[in-house]
Amino acid sequence: MKKVSFAEFGGPDVLRLVDAEEPHAGPGRIRIAVRAAGVNPVDWRIREGQVLGAHPVTLPSGVGLDAAGIVDEVGEGVEDVEVGDRVFGEGTDTYAEFAVLGAWARMPEGLTFEEAAGYPSVMETALRVVREVGVRPGQTLLVSGASGGVGSAVLQIARDRGIRVIGTAGAANQEYLRGLGAVATTYGEGWVERVRRLGGVDAALDLAGSGVLRELVELTGDPERVVTIADLGAPEFGVRFSGVAGSVPAALAETVDLIARGRLHIPVEKTYSLAEAAAAHVDSQAGHTRGRRVIIV
Repeated sequence: MKKVSFAEFGGPDVLRLVDAEEPHAGPGRIRIAVRAAGVNPVDWRIREGQVLGAHPVTLPSGVGLDAAGIVDEVGEGVEDVEVGDRVFGEGTDTYAEFAVLGAWARMPEGLTFEEAAGYPSVMETALRVVREVGVRPGQTLLVSGASGGVGSAVLQIARDRGIRVIGTAGAANQEYLRGLGAVATTYGEGWVERVRRLGGVDAALDLAGSGVLRELVELTGDPERVVTIADLGAPEFGVRFSGVAGSVPAALAETVDLIARGRLHIPVEKTYSLAEAAAAHVDSQAGHTRGRRVIIV
């Protein structure tokens, strides 16, 4: 089979499309014929060797955590899916023609493989940080870097729970944020005052790692009311860095529920082939995403 692999840590140029042995589903696992794989910032952080504590790597290594496809092997002890089912979930080395998943759910009706592949890690992260920051219905949550995949999910989760959101993003994404129920404003010079004019802030999330933690603490008045997924300098400001995943099956179940109720939709901004994985990583690292980037297999 074809898969994307890297033999050394480094930039996007270390990625190669190679021939590899097919993986197989062990106990409690399933194998899918991959139709699409989600592109996440953690993918290129793993490729660069940034997060070896959370994601140990043995070189050469495959790439990718999220995928959607068709079940073609079911491991011992798995009873909730059968060969031929359309599923999405999280596993290992998903930039490939076949991948093994450790967490999955059946795809909701009407969802394409491309759309489904964009949800698993994004939704687990979004649900986790909303929980960790402790924001409640009726309160106001400030989201810095709100237009990407996690931000798009956070805005819709908050809207469903009755939480008011102020979101910052580039000028081109203001209407997009408003369409997801947020009060939108731009980042850049003067952004703190623009946020203040929109009302008080009870809690804040940093999703972009753009060096705004000091200002987020200032706006909330309490570092314990700020959570980041992108700024490794968090301890300097007393801010929590959220990097340990929670229950992916629970996140997938909530994802299915929100989609079924018409409360969640994350658009796919751009798709790539397996051979274009390096370009997908370049674009992901550049930021300014509206929704998700996905590799089509």
